Amino acid sequence: MRRSARDTDESARKISRRGLLLGGSMAAVVAVLGARMRHMQVDQADEFRLLAEDNRISIRLIPPARGLIHDRNGKIVAGNEQNYRVVISRDDAGNVEDVLNRLSGILPISTEDFDRALKEARRRSPLPIIVSDRLNWEDVSKVAINAPALPGVSPEVGLSRIYPRDFDFAHVVGYVGPVSDNDLARLEEPDPLLQTPKFQIGKIGVETWMEDELRGKAGNRRVEVNAVGRVMRELGRQEGVAGGDIRLTIDADVQNYVQARLGEESAAAVIMDVQNGDILAIVSSPSFDPNLFVRGISHKDYNSLTGNDHRPLANKSVAGAYPPGSTFKMVTALAALEEGLINTSTSVNCPGHYEVGGRKFHCWRRGGHGRVSLDRALAESCDVYFYDIAMKVGIDKIAEMGRRLGLGVRHDIPMSAITDGLMPDKAWKLERYKKDWVLGDTVNASIGQGFVLTSPMQLAVMTARIASGKAVSPRLIHSIGGVAAAEDPGEGLGLDPKMLAAVRQGMYAVSNSQRGTGYSARIDDKALRMAGKSGTSQVRNISAAERARGVISNDDLPWERRDHALFVGFAPFDAPRYAAAVVVEHGGGGSTVAGPIVRDILLRAMSDGLPPLSAYPAAQRNRIDTMHRKLILRDADGKLPESTRA
Repeated sequence: MRRSARDTDESARKISRRGLLLGGSMAAVVAVLGARMRHMQVDQADEFRLLAEDNRISIRLIPPARGLIHDRNGKIVAGNEQNYRVVISRDDAGNVEDVLNRLSGILPISTEDFDRALKEARRRSPLPIIVSDRLNWEDVSKVAINAPALPGVSPEVGLSRIYPRDFDFAHVVGYVGPVSDNDLARLEEPDPLLQTPKFQIGKIGVETWMEDELRGKAGNRRVEVNAVGRVMRELGRQEGVAGGDIRLTIDADVQNYVQARLGEESAAAVIMDVQNGDILAIVSSPSFDPNLFVRGISHKDYNSLTGNDHRPLANKSVAGAYPPGSTFKMVTALAALEEGLINTSTSVNCPGHYEVGGRKFHCWRRGGHGRVSLDRALAESCDVYFYDIAMKVGIDKIAEMGRRLGLGVRHDIPMSAITDGLMPDKAWKLERYKKDWVLGDTVNASIGQGFVLTSPMQLAVMTARIASGKAVSPRLIHSIGGVAAAEDPGEGLGLDPKMLAAVRQGMYAVSNSQRGTGYSARIDDKALRMAGKSGTSQVRNISAAERARGVISNDDLPWERRDHALFVGFAPFDAPRYAAAVVVEHGGGGSTVAGPIVRDILLRAMSDGLPPLSAYPAAQRNRIDTMHRKLILRDADGKLPESTRA
């Protein structure tokens, strides 16, 4: 009995301890729950009240900053500027058309933008739609004040492309524009960023060919929106990765000089380093303002560009294909020299014409040049000399030499619509026309007429290769994201140095012999002297009746029927550094029109500023000084001086 009482007391004590532990635990849980409930109901009351009002979380893409494009010296030629805009979220707006109507009472929204926003709302995802951009702060404030009446509408700030040097780099850098359905269709796995309405990508030039490097990667932000689609707060943000910066080989100041020097001519010019192929300037004239396309070009502005007979939208420097005329004669000469069919003393009599198969092919000088050798034939551009040696060497060898010098070859630089040109041979004509090559074709090709077509870029490459003796290739990209692009110094051309020296000497005589066709465009400064070659390519056939009446001046013909003017050159002659090519459409004589331009842009490339007047022929110095004072030069920020701004 006594043992049983002790057991009972012990059990009672154990039960009491368990009860206390259990009760304490329950009290602790209740206390925690109470504290949590108080925190949620009191401390977080406002937050949960918002959630209770049908708030939701929205994830929005943050477009990355597009990479900058600089010239070789670090000057910005394509940059970004802040852009205030208004966007609307389809899911948050409810009736998009009704909201847009209300918004149009606050902001001026064009019919085009209104219709586009509606179209985007019907076909695209929950991504915000940009209704209007490039707004001022006053317009943004109006939207913010009226936010309660505009569900799904919110103001934002982003970045837009800007081209501070506008006309100078339009054909090189190109421009950006909205992503089209065609752009999306070309991609196997489109970047979601590209589906953001009004997101812009490169359309032509460096902007499109270097799109992947320039675009960057999108970031995102998590925002909370209330029942009427108004953004209440930002919950989190992950920044994107900005696009890589690109540095070009072009010198912006030289580019501006060349653009201004071409003036209102329908023309193209290229200047490049003969040692490494770096392009210092590449210009097509007239140009256009690429900022118009970024902002949305008007029908009036676009029609004025497309209706201009000088074709400002065409990039003549790489897309233009022209008969090279007499600038091609170095190719014919080198082909004959390499085959051992002529030497520097080989002479040909020029009576003013050359007969093949009963047909007369005329020299540009009606009375002929008499007996000429290579040096004088190049200096005075005797056609008959090259007719004769071309008949000996044949078109296939001439075409082979042309390709070796860079003609009829597509040079791989990031620009749009680059032409291959045309370096014809027997096989090409048979395939293209199902006809055999005839001797008359060879005669025409020998002086850069007939089927031969070249671009100003190709002519600059040809001149650089003759000047350096190396197979240099043009290079436009200096570095990407701070990493230098590979240089290709070019292998040797495999030509006898004596042959190249003979052709260079003939080009020297063109510019520095008093009988040379380019003498009036010479450089007087002995240390900077230029070697060159003029060319005049016909755009029409001269009839026998016209020839019988004598030479017809280009000035007497409609502009579109006049000859093209061409000139190529390199300098300094004793230590070649730069090569240049200029084509002036329907300009007339190459020596009088294109020659002075080549001289001036070579001088500009060889100097730190405007070329000294002492480098020009004395008789031309007053005119050159006047021309220099009229040239438009940019200030350090790439803007026009105040006196020349519109």
